Amino acid sequence: MAPASDHPLAAVLATVTPECCPSRLNFHCHTVCSDGSLQPEALAEQAIALGLEHLAVTDHHAIAGSERVASALSAAQLRGLAVPMLWRGVEISCLLEGCLVHVLALGFREEHPSLLPYLQGSSVAGEALRAEAVIEAIRQAGGLALLAHPARYRLPFPRLIAAAAKLGFDGAETWYDYAMQPRWQPTPLVCEAIARDLTRRGLLQSCGTDTHGLALHGR
Repeated sequence: MAPASDHPLAAVLATVTPECCPSRLNFHCHTVCSDGSLQPEALAEQAIALGLEHLAVTDHHAIAGSERVASALSAAQLRGLAVPMLWRGVEISCLLEGCLVHVLALGFREEHPSLLPYLQGSSVAGEALRAEAVIEAIRQAGGLALLAHPARYRLPFPRLIAAAAKLGFDGAETWYDYAMQPRWQPTPLVCEAIARDLTRRGLLQSCGTDTHGLALHGR
């Protein structure tokens, strides 16, 4: 497999700063195709209105929402509107250090059979739930694997990031609104600590609103 640095999305993630989200980059959001409230077409409209440059729809174990967003963006582009670059995305549950966590798979080939077990609308069970298996499936599909919101789990984020790095994760979601404010803002101190950890390890950093409600600029 090619190293993460060769993936076209890696160059975009290298530009991530605390100010990028929600108006420039958003690599974590949901639609009604999993547990979100936004219709995919409405999400696409809001992405255009916000002026997003890059977007990934990361429904849980599903890509139907992303496909509908892609269609809506294509139609808007034909009407002469500026639209964001849409990257394939999905949020996958897995076990890391015995802790149930979420992995953002980004920029993968959706037709690759390795990911099919993880795109059936619900979490898998057994060996396929192990982080090692999920990472391998994402790699085979040519995608990047990033640990979602590292400070939301029952284990401390330094331990989880260390374990993720050892397994070959490409990075983690760095800038995240743990306070879930009406308009997205990265949570100070914890996000900065995560950024320092990832920088020290040479791992990629991402950002996203993790939108489940009706406004793409917030949670």
